[in-house]
Amino acid sequence: MNLDALPSIEFMPGYHGKMVHGEHFTWAFWTVEQDAVVPEHQHPQEQMMYVVEGEFEFTLNGTTQVYSAGDLVSIPSQSLHGGKALTPCKLMDVFSPVREDYK
Repeated sequence: MNLDALPSIEFMPGYHGKMVHGEHFTWAFWTVEQDAVVPEHQHPQEQMMYVVEGEFEFTLNGTTQVYSAGDLVSIPSQSLHGGKALTPCKLMDVFSPVREDYK
């Protein structure tokens, strides 16, 4: 499998993702347009976010911080979270268990 060969899908305005699914996880590779917003939400999956490029403003359980290249954020199951790309961004998320809604 080659990441470049996977289709990119716009899951929400400005969020273009390529998904890889294992038996117990989903690995998401995002290209995010500047000013694109993911509204606050929650889900049963644990999530780990890694900022590959850019600056991303992220709110987790009411606390907002700006993250940049190399930063990791651990998002527990059912935690309220959302964010906005302050610049064009590349992000990686790992979810466990699998995000069936991303298949």
